[in-house]
Amino acid sequence: MSGSSDLNQSYYAATAQAWETQAALACAEDCDVAVIGGGFTGLSAALACAEKGLSVILLEAQTIGFGASGRNGGQLIPGLRWSMQEIDAEFGRERAQAIFDLAYGAVDRVKHRIAEHHIQCDAKAGHLEAAYRPAHFDAMQRDAAFLAQHFGWEAQIVQPQDIGRHIHGGGYHGGIYDPQGGHFHPLNYALGLAQAAQKAGVRIYENTAAQTPADTGTHVQIRAGVGTLAAKHVIMAADTWTGGIAPELRSYTVPIMNYIIATAPLPDADQLLPSDAAVADCRFVLNYFRLSADKRLIFGGGEKYVQTPPTDIGAFVRKHIAEVFPSLADVPIDYAWGGAVGVTMNRLPHMGRKGNLFYAHGFSGHGALVTTLAGELMAEAVVGTMSRFDVFANLPHIRFPGGKWLARPLATLGLLYYAMLDRL
Repeated sequence: MSGSSDLNQSYYAATAQAWETQAALACAEDCDVAVIGGGFTGLSAALACAEKGLSVILLEAQTIGFGASGRNGGQLIPGLRWSMQEIDAEFGRERAQAIFDLAYGAVDRVKHRIAEHHIQCDAKAGHLEAAYRPAHFDAMQRDAAFLAQHFGWEAQIVQPQDIGRHIHGGGYHGGIYDPQGGHFHPLNYALGLAQAAQKAGVRIYENTAAQTPADTGTHVQIRAGVGTLAAKHVIMAADTWTGGIAPELRSYTVPIMNYIIATAPLPDADQLLPSDAAVADCRFVLNYFRLSADKRLIFGGGEKYVQTPPTDIGAFVRKHIAEVFPSLADVPIDYAWGGAVGVTMNRLPHMGRKGNLFYAHGFSGHGALVTTLAGELMAEAVVGTMSRFDVFANLPHIRFPGGKWLARPLATLGLLYYAMLDRL
C-alpha cells in the first residue's frame, strides 16, 4: 500500500517501536548493492546481501515501512493468490513443486527472521479463510485436500457448524484454518528488519528519492536526493512506486486502493474471534480482519479504483464491519488509514532482471510473507545463484493493455465487473 502521509494515520504508526530516522543521502557514495525501497522486500534483500559479505546502501524515498509494508492488514497467509491446484494445472507438477517450496517456505523465512533478530511485532499463529457462499466452501475443501495429498501441507477444514470456534459473525459457510499462517504488527516487523540490516552493516538513507538508475554495463549510477550512488548491482523494491523509477515496468501493475481501521479496544474481543486467528473471506473484494495485541479490531474492507480517498475512511470501512459484526456498527474507530496495493494482471508477483538491475513488485495483496522471501531470492541472484530466483522470474506475465493513459481505466472496468459478482 503506497500512499501519501495523510493516509498513514495508522494504528501501526501510533504504536511503532523506537526508530531513529536516518539522514538523507547528501554526497557521492558507492557500494556493491544499492537497494531502492525500505519495505519488507528491500529490507530483507539488503539484510541478506550484507550477510553474504556485500557492501549495501538502502535508499528510501520516505521513511522505513512507509508504504504497504508498514500499513497492511498484518495477515500472514501462506502461498500465493493462486491455489496449488491452479498452479499445478497451469505449470505441471515439477514447476508446481518448486513454486510450492518457495511460496509456502516463506512462512519459515519470516518466522526465522523474527526469532533470529528478536523482532517484537506481536506475531501470532492462525489464519482462517472464511467461505462467503457454500460453493466457496466446496472449492476450499478441494484445494485443501489437493494441497495435503500432493504437497504435504495440512490445514484444518472447519465445517459450517464449527465456524464459531474462530468467529462469531459474518454468517460464513465454513472455512479453512491454517495454523501455520497468522498475523503480526507489520510496521514493527519492518523496523526490526531495518535494525537487523544496520547491525549487519547496511547503510540506510531515508527521505532520499531515487531517480531512474543508469546502467553503464560495469556499474549502475543513481541520482538520489542531492547525492549520487554508484553500485555494481541494484535491487528495485519499490512496489507501486516501481513504475516511477523504472518506466518500462509501469504497465505490469495497477494500484488498487485499500482502507483499514482500528477500533477502540473491545471488552468482548475474545468472543468475536475466539481463536485469535486472522480472518479473510474469499470474495473478490474481500473483508479481512484480526485482533491487535491490545484487543482492537483491525478491519479492512472494500476497495476503490480511484486514488482519491474517501472523505471519511472510517465511515467507508464501517459499513463493512457492520455486515460482519452487527454489534459493532457504532463502535468507536480510533485509527483509519489506507494506501495502494500493486496488482499484476494474473495476481502473481512480478520478478526479473534487466542487466545489473533486479526487481520484484506486484505482490497483489498477498505479500506479507512472500516479500521477505523475494528479497532473499534477489540477494542470491546478485551473487550468481539464480535457480530459486528463476522459479519466480520465469512466471508468465503480460502488461495491462491501454498504455500509460488507458491501462488503469481498462483495468478498473475489469475489477468492477468482478466486484459486482460478489453482490449477485
